[in-house]
Amino acid sequence: MKNFAIIIPAFNEKQNLEILTKHILKILPRANIYIVDDSKDKDQIPYFKKKNKINYYLRKNKKGRGSAVIYGMKKALVNKKNQNFVEMDADFSHSPKELIKNINFYHKNNFDLLISSRYLPSSKIIDWPLKRRIFSLLANFLIGIVLKLNISDYTNGYRIYSKRSVICIVKKCGKIGDGFIILSEILLTLKSQGYKIGEISSIFKNRSRGKSNVNLRLIFGSLKGLLNLFLIKIKK
Repeated sequence: MKNFAIIIPAFNEKQNLEILTKHILKILPRANIYIVDDSKDKDQIPYFKKKNKINYYLRKNKKGRGSAVIYGMKKALVNKKNQNFVEMDADFSHSPKELIKNINFYHKNNFDLLISSRYLPSSKIIDWPLKRRIFSLLANFLIGIVLKLNISDYTNGYRIYSKRSVICIVKKCGKIGDGFIILSEILLTLKSQGYKIGEISSIFKNRSRGKSNVNLRLIFGSLKGLLNLFLIKIKK
């Protein structure tokens, strides 16, 4: 499968990035990978500079996951050969083994956005702490009340996008906040433009290496962003 760009936002994922990129390129050897790293660790720059299929961007300041994804999309659009775009996390909670299944389903249904959902009947969540489960369920419940888009998982960042949807995202999104709320902003934006959105089941596994980046600051920022989304929705 060719013409795929894989966008990976990262923060303090040194233990995972090299392993993850090797896994991805075994499955999709012709894909182009775009890592947007907000860490302060420069040790990985020499390693990734030697890899033809890997584009590594170390940003000076932590600007958030949503910002990193949009930054990666902009960089990936520069290469005209990239026609489809995958977003996934660096911590192996999003399994590279699902890529082929997801891509086939995405193409078969001609989606503009395919979301790997943790909350479809055949999906599974493995080894996730109870407080993270509660936060995720509450966030999806609240966002669902605001957006009402018939989506089961608004906040999972394992997604496939068409080129036209990515062009729309980089033009219109990233203005209401950062973090995971941008995932919901993208959904609202694409839905309002009439783009085709679907979901597929996924097995979500809690990270085995490294530390989660979710904290109170991110949670409060997401709540503020949700309020902004509500104001946008009622204006449409």
